[in-house]
Amino acid sequence: MKLIVGLGNPGKQYEQTRHNVGFMVVDKLSKELSIPLDRTKFNGIYGIGHVSGEKVILLKPLTYMNLSGECIRPLMDYYEINDDEMVVIYDDLDLPVGKIRLRTKGSAGGHNGIKSMILHLGTQQFNRIRVGVDRPNNGMKIADYVLADFTRDEEQGINEAIDRTTNACEKWLSTSFVQVMNDFN
Repeated sequence: MKLIVGLGNPGKQYEQTRHNVGFMVVDKLSKELSIPLDRTKFNGIYGIGHVSGEKVILLKPLTYMNLSGECIRPLMDYYEINDDEMVVIYDDLDLPVGKIRLRTKGSAGGHNGIKSMILHLGTQQFNRIRVGVDRPNNGMKIADYVLADFTRDEEQGINEAIDRTTNACEKWLSTSFVQVMNDFN
């Protein structure tokens, strides 16, 4: 079984914001893999499907970013999913727009959604794909920046990053995450 988690914030006002790239990837995967997000439980929305004989769960926590772990841990316990059977997708201020970075472990790096996951999972060792959203260069506060929509200049780069992240997740369904890291980093 594989679990793909996209971090973000629920609500129409956040749909196209930098903080919601994880949700954007899960929405794209839902369409491409024909796995509708049609279940609500564990304070999240998710869907279950099968891809090449592998059971796949796509999840969007509805807890808001800072409490993501409160949704993910109970779902993992219920479906008996191990840490290495999950990948989490989230925005990263330290990567330029359009860049992605895959890792099997690491600190939260200041990301509150990942802090919550580490707290609730009790480990920093889980697969992750960081999607670059860059840092504000105009003196804007970080909180305002990540909750703002992408600019027109950023749209092409973020769409390419979403496509690459989607492709990486699809490849992970049939190969090891380390191999996917080697191919996409």
